[in-house]
Amino acid sequence: MAAAVAFASRSAKFHGHKARLGSCAGVEATRPVPKEAVLVVNAHSRRGEALFQEAKAKLEAAGIRLIAAHPIKDPSQLDITVREAVLAGAPMVIVGGGDGSLSSTVDDLVGRDCVFALLPLGTANSFARTLGIPLTLDGAIETIATGTRRRIDLGIINGDYFANCAAMGLSPMIGEGIPHKLKRTLGRVGYFLWAMWCFVRFRPFRLTVHDGKEKRTLWATEVRIANGRYHGGVELIEDADVESGEIVVQAVTGRSSLRLAWDWFAKYFKLPHRQAVTEEFHGQRIEIDTKPRQKISIDGEVLAKTPAVAEIAHRAIEVVVPRG
Repeated sequence: MAAAVAFASRSAKFHGHKARLGSCAGVEATRPVPKEAVLVVNAHSRRGEALFQEAKAKLEAAGIRLIAAHPIKDPSQLDITVREAVLAGAPMVIVGGGDGSLSSTVDDLVGRDCVFALLPLGTANSFARTLGIPLTLDGAIETIATGTRRRIDLGIINGDYFANCAAMGLSPMIGEGIPHKLKRTLGRVGYFLWAMWCFVRFRPFRLTVHDGKEKRTLWATEVRIANGRYHGGVELIEDADVESGEIVVQAVTGRSSLRLAWDWFAKYFKLPHRQAVTEEFHGQRIEIDTKPRQKISIDGEVLAKTPAVAEIAHRAIEVVVPRG
């Protein structure tokens, strides 16, 4: 019952926010970025605890008046704190953390007159890369202080909004099982070492995709459900765009895990034939199923399973991005 209520609430928020857009579409580009904000930092993230005080001081020095500043050590309280700030009327919420932290908080900004700004303090920082936000603390703060507003799409998996990219296959195995100390200490190197351990135990699966026009069934080793181009800090889904009004489902096809390794390698180094082992599906609503059932990581956090429905929430929130 609780899950049904939560889904209904998200669905109402998704359809309800369109009515508000009629009065502000075309206007947000001329409105300035707010100079008042609530800062919420995931102090459990890799760099969050160490950089909270520094971020607070530098934001204020850059001319951002902080209504409140919260270092969150319990990740389950992150979205609650953001929700309270939005409901209290904060003109802007600045969230510091990794992709999972950012994705878990975007739901509460859909349909609200509140700007979302981010400090990329995680490991991969795929959402920041997609938006062109500098990955350094100073660069991200400069973006907040001097940047511009941009209205972007969000993805939706089974009614849950997400910011950048969801995945099934090897990615959930890595995200769910990676030791926190390894991730926190070694960062992307830790991810790579754990990925190699998961790789030898991974098995391909049967994927069925229905994009509203046709249904396809094929073997796959990984599937990315993308609103943005980056996944794991690597530009893997080049056709995805946060303003396109479409969700992209990209499958690494075949039964050989070596094809998956080649795909990551080729796209990391941007080789000429880097799209050779993938197939893409585009649409506003795409149904996905697998045999056997697969877990789905949403911006790095394992939060769903197949079967799943992937949708797009067009122009759902406003974010702060660099000018030009």
